[in-house]
Amino acid sequence: MSDSKFLRGTLIVTLGTFLVKFLGMIYVFPFHALVGTEGGTLYTYGYIPYTIFLSIATAGVPLAVSKFVSKYNALGDYKTSRRMFRSGMVMMIVTGVLSFLVLYMTAPLFAEAMLGKQSIHNNVGEVTTIIRLVSFALIVVPAASLIRGYFQGHQSMGPTTVSQIIEQIIRIVFLLAGSFIVIKVLGGTVATAVGVATFAAFVSAVGALGVLIWYWLKRKKYLDQYLIEQTVPESTVSTVQLFKELFAYAIPYVVIGLTIPLYQQIDTLTFNSIMQAIGQGDIAERALGIFTMWTHKLIMIPVSLATAFSLTLVPAITKSFTEKQYRYLKLQITQTFQANMFLTLPAVVGISSLAYPIYTAFYDSDPLGGQVLMWYAPVALLFALFTVTAAILQGINQQKHAIIALIMGVILKFVCNVIFIRYFGTVGAILATAVGFLASVWYTNQQIKKYAHYSFGVVYKRTFQIAVLTLIMVVAVKLSQWVLSFMISPDGRIGALITVAICAGIGGLVYGLLAIRTGVLERVFGGEALDKIQRKLGSRFKIKLKSRGA
Repeated sequence: MSDSKFLRGTLIVTLGTFLVKFLGMIYVFPFHALVGTEGGTLYTYGYIPYTIFLSIATAGVPLAVSKFVSKYNALGDYKTSRRMFRSGMVMMIVTGVLSFLVLYMTAPLFAEAMLGKQSIHNNVGEVTTIIRLVSFALIVVPAASLIRGYFQGHQSMGPTTVSQIIEQIIRIVFLLAGSFIVIKVLGGTVATAVGVATFAAFVSAVGALGVLIWYWLKRKKYLDQYLIEQTVPESTVSTVQLFKELFAYAIPYVVIGLTIPLYQQIDTLTFNSIMQAIGQGDIAERALGIFTMWTHKLIMIPVSLATAFSLTLVPAITKSFTEKQYRYLKLQITQTFQANMFLTLPAVVGISSLAYPIYTAFYDSDPLGGQVLMWYAPVALLFALFTVTAAILQGINQQKHAIIALIMGVILKFVCNVIFIRYFGTVGAILATAVGFLASVWYTNQQIKKYAHYSFGVVYKRTFQIAVLTLIMVVAVKLSQWVLSFMISPDGRIGALITVAICAGIGGLVYGLLAIRTGVLERVFGGEALDKIQRKLGSRFKIKLKSRGA
């Protein structure tokens, strides 16, 4: 495959993924206006179990199939690729249907466990219905994911990107239109509207599967030609052996993908009952919705962008480790950590410092929402760090330690939830999440140090420099917010939006200029990256760099 085709395919997937994630983030704002904070709690009750069951149903097979199809195609053994695709499809259909049946039948148990000893605002019947409505998507999504993986294995990125974008558009349109009709036109309940919203996962999955089947029918003749023209003998490896190899590769990815859903499932199973026990049952479901749905969507914006950038370096880490180029390996690990910290730390601290006007601007004026966002935003840095450290461990063939780190974190999260919520209420659940992720990050860092013979000295030094710049940025942001408070009230949505826009702009400008003038930007991204920026800005805007070594 030519470099231009590879770059084109990578660009298509990158842009498509960004668009899908962007759409997945912005729909929550009009959705909140329709169903309110408690509606978000209901939505979470349905979606978190669904996410876990979906990960179990797919078991990472679509991603693994993509890698293996690519491998066998490179060997010229297209028949083995097709055999794997057929076997994988049967498996995805079976596991999808079984997962659907199990989730559908156990929905009342999930509902009872999540609501606590007694229903607060929502009842078991409503939550059961919502879980059952979203469970239908399990019948379709695994099969659609496998077809995407097969096309990707053939270096055909278009079907994946187009189907994902169409799936997201259908889901959002159905979700918002359905919720609007139920509440505004029919005068229905929030529970009914949320039920329609969760059923959008099934409707959109059917749409995506239709697109993928169309691509399959269109390209089957072309793909079959490879089978006809194959000259290499078909592999004699049994299908069972192929699946063993598949799972050995795929399971670590599944486990890491389950991290946040597992933490959120612990919250949904323990939060309400503990809040009732300490006499805060009246705000339990509202607080849970703010924590697991509304603020979570906000803090994941910088995390997704920063980790996406950092993880582009992971294939290079894998290559350096495989070729035993340990000097390059250490440089790449350093660059990955630096880029992640440079992008994520100021973003999450900035969100925390502007938590109250941000929550008001995007949702509504709610002191609890602002408080939760202020505490929760810094924890997002740990999300990003765990994602990156787990990926590095996979790159150096130490996937098992990422799984151990996850198990350690989940156990700590559960134990700390029980203790911290009793003493700190809603903030206690956030602190428990922080403790769990902090332990996982500490453990993964120790394994990277051990197996990559890596020293974190440069990373610690750079993190300190970035933290100083971030602190100065926060001072500028808070001063700007204080000055604006004399002219604009942040209690209303428009005032809050103006406050956030101006303060965030000033904060970003201060951080960026300081990063350039102190040389931190150059040390993190290298001179070549800055040369490209300089060329795009033109000669009028000279970037004056101050290189001071490490």
